[in-house]
Amino acid sequence: MILRQFLYPDTACASYLFGCLSYNRLAVVDPHAELVDRYVEAAEAIGSPIVAVFETHVQADHVSGLPGLVAATGATSYLPAGARVGFAHHALEDGERVELGNTIVTTMATPGHAPAHHAYVVADLRRETDDPWLVFTGDSLLVNDAGRPDLHAAGGDPHALAVQQHASMQRLLTLPDHVVVLPSHYGGSVCGRGLSGNPISSIGFERRHNRALQHLDADEFADELLRDLPPAPTDQARIVAANRAAFGATT
Repeated sequence: MILRQFLYPDTACASYLFGCLSYNRLAVVDPHAELVDRYVEAAEAIGSPIVAVFETHVQADHVSGLPGLVAATGATSYLPAGARVGFAHHALEDGERVELGNTIVTTMATPGHAPAHHAYVVADLRRETDDPWLVFTGDSLLVNDAGRPDLHAAGGDPHALAVQQHASMQRLLTLPDHVVVLPSHYGGSVCGRGLSGNPISSIGFERRHNRALQHLDADEFADELLRDLPPAPTDQARIVAANRAAFGATT
């Protein structure tokens, strides 16, 4: 399996190109609109096509690169079931598998930051095991934090989403300690408060040291997660609307 990380410092976003070289099947997770050409160039340099684009959720802080990437590559769009977008895509249910040759992607529903949010657990059959090796956690489990639950509340109850976020964190913690955590944001993002500047971690390290995970009670976790939140992203409503429409979106 090949893995490449792309960082976009203006909004502290992380996205990923990964997949199987044996079967020439690559995918991108949470693409940024400003980086579409870089994903395509990287895939061309590797010599394998991008056949899948995964979104962990509908983004609220930046315009997605999904439409541009699909237009450039013909890749299939994958989003969580219930994401409420207005374009053709494969709606992934919890526990569904997508096979990219020897690279196996299994969805894990992790609502909380958004009502429809998935993590993507990845195994590499070339390692002669289907044990999980890494997990793309989107805006759920972040390095030293958990994603804020108010941005997608849409007039609803952020506390209820925060309680869902607690359950999602506990679900992610059922993964083995060795699993590499690859979130979609790092320090400087408004999607959390205490994110590390290191964009990579592991389940075991976060289990022991993530400040948000020290609150074992769901209500206590929720109260703490909603305390002292930074301002919402600029133009959030426009960004979310653009990402739901996607193929009619402009940056």
